[in-house]
Amino acid sequence: MTTPARQLRDEVLEACRALGFALAGTCRARPSDWRGAINAWLAEGSFATMDWLEATMPVRLDIDRFLPGARSVVMVADQYGAPMDDGDETGPGSSPSGRIARYARGRDYHKIVNRRLHRLADALRRLFPQDSFRCFVDAAPVLEREHALRAGLGWIGRHTLLIHPQRGSYFVLAGLATTLDLGDSGDPQAAANHCGTCTRCIDACPTGAIGSGGVDARRCISYLTIEHDGPIDAALQPRMDRWLLGCDVCQEVCPFNAPDSRDTESSVARPVASHPAYRPAFPAPGGSGGGALPLLELLDWTAADRATRLTSSAVKRATLDMLKRNALIALGNSPGAAESSDIVRRVREVADDEHEAAMVRQTAREVLARFEGRRRA
Repeated sequence: MTTPARQLRDEVLEACRALGFALAGTCRARPSDWRGAINAWLAEGSFATMDWLEATMPVRLDIDRFLPGARSVVMVADQYGAPMDDGDETGPGSSPSGRIARYARGRDYHKIVNRRLHRLADALRRLFPQDSFRCFVDAAPVLEREHALRAGLGWIGRHTLLIHPQRGSYFVLAGLATTLDLGDSGDPQAAANHCGTCTRCIDACPTGAIGSGGVDARRCISYLTIEHDGPIDAALQPRMDRWLLGCDVCQEVCPFNAPDSRDTESSVARPVASHPAYRPAFPAPGGSGGGALPLLELLDWTAADRATRLTSSAVKRATLDMLKRNALIALGNSPGAAESSDIVRRVREVADDEHEAAMVRQTAREVLARFEGRRRA
């Protein structure tokens, strides 16, 4: 016999699916089980310059501090990519382009998810005016992945991202905390760790950022291109490929995003559709693929160009100076760039331009030094 609480939970989850979320689940609101591991990660300094992580950790570790009296957490996942997505974003054009992580290729996920989550919260407030509801999408001090694990949306891989056995890992996570008692909807099969002995994400990480203790942000390309606002270690730059913003390497090699793999349980995976709002907004050279920006063109951007081109994009998380720094590094890693007189000349112009930020000029000089070393080799 279905209890009123179970019926309410089922209705809430059905409402989540009706709003277009790929996955939805509920779990009881309780303090984190990861306190020890997280404190060790902080003690090692692996959070790099993200001081806000350390400052907000007491709230992250206890959802009751986020919403006093919280009894349940509703977790949702929005699919921005799909298993078997080949990620072709360069096209046949000859002009070097910088790669953008799949989650940032379409419209800004914060707005896409927030709008629908608040619709759900508003509907629940009308039904339960005596209860409280608070939404969170990425920027809020909540450990989304732990709650998603508890809610049965998947398990946490070695790269620290959520993986679902059929849908892979191309998700953004969000949810709402509430004083309603919705209980647990956990799916033990989905939440069971299926990584086994696989270490593909660790082995493939270009900068060696993934280890047994999680991800060291100081070496992570996503952190370096999105969060780090200073110069990037010249020794790391050659390993960053052409990533302009973010990095998908650890997900691209994951068997659960490559269902044709024969040596893992990922054979159960199947192609699934991503939410239409995440369709690439940046066409590739030649008009094929998506999710790339011309690097030489970006070096000419003004603040107004950035604002116009990135109006509805999550790429605007990076400042103009950061994007130019990233573009220079990507140019330095582009095939044939050292032999291109046009590219070398443009990088030298940036290095000599007193109007450019010191970080941008420094990066340009480091790229020129690599070009010179490549020509001598």
